[in-house]
Amino acid sequence: MHEAIIVAIIFGSAIYVIKVISDNRIRRRLIESGQLDEKIQYLYFQPGKTDPTFFTSVKWGLVLIALGIALLLAQYLPYRFSEEMTFGLMFLLAGIAFIIYYFMAKKHVSDQS
Repeated sequence: MHEAIIVAIIFGSAIYVIKVISDNRIRRRLIESGQLDEKIQYLYFQPGKTDPTFFTSVKWGLVLIALGIALLLAQYLPYRFSEEMTFGLMFLLAGIAFIIYYFMAKKHVSDQS
């Protein structure tokens, strides 16, 4: 029973990803051919370095990677951490990720000016 659910989730996810990619290509072609007016084009804007949400994604990506590293370190170090030390390591690395993000965003803003 569990195997059927896992297989259904995998195939459903694959179908969803294919649909999103296909829809994105169609929208991009419509925009490039000029068949959409400018009011609708902003809905299908592809995030890039000029898009403010791009750095939001980078920020949370950095934080999640830092949390993952903290959990891996707590799991695989020669001695075992207590729960408090694991949480402390998670907060420390997440804070470092936020500081890295701050300097990246600051550099990006100064490059735009």
